[in-house]
Amino acid sequence: MESVQHREAWNKGKLVGQKPPLKPKDIWAIRYHLQNVHQVRDLAMFNLAIGSKLRGCDLVKLHVRDIMHGSQILPRALVVQQKTQRPVQFELTEPTRTAVTAWIEKAKLKPEQPLFPSRVSKSPHVSTRQYARIVHQRVAAVGLDPAIYGTHTMRRTKATLIYKRTKNLRAVQLLLGHSKLESTVRYLGIEVDDALEISEQTEI
Repeated sequence: MESVQHREAWNKGKLVGQKPPLKPKDIWAIRYHLQNVHQVRDLAMFNLAIGSKLRGCDLVKLHVRDIMHGSQILPRALVVQQKTQRPVQFELTEPTRTAVTAWIEKAKLKPEQPLFPSRVSKSPHVSTRQYARIVHQRVAAVGLDPAIYGTHTMRRTKATLIYKRTKNLRAVQLLLGHSKLESTVRYLGIEVDDALEISEQTEI
């Protein structure tokens, strides 16, 4: 009789489900840490990830020319998302432009080069797996549990803050590049109580 081999589940020992967004105090703690240890690339990557709200696969594939014109970092940029093939725009705030400029100058990057080149010769840019490791290292460095936070944390953080401050789902939908509002609702994890609170604040 043949013995039956049992494969371990891919998610054994891992937390599954939505990764929570960072709190503002956590964002500033990570930024301060990266500045303190002079991690120029990771600071640029972190600021851009939070501000752009891009998926990891889109973030790592950015080229210098995608966010730069001449010698200036653009205040807004547009990319076509790999997952949906839909264009999405994102803003680059002044702190992000400063951090990205410092990285481009330090790495001496040219317009046609990947913004975050890989140190591995097989890949032209940092892989999504490398990006995930960087995120885990940075959250752990400020005392957060890397098992709880991941690359989708970077994408969700600013979108969640915008929603909490404005309750404008349509704006968040556009910023995330979702084709359906229902996707944005699920992505933000909006609960019935939250929806009722909005309703209660709207008088007719």
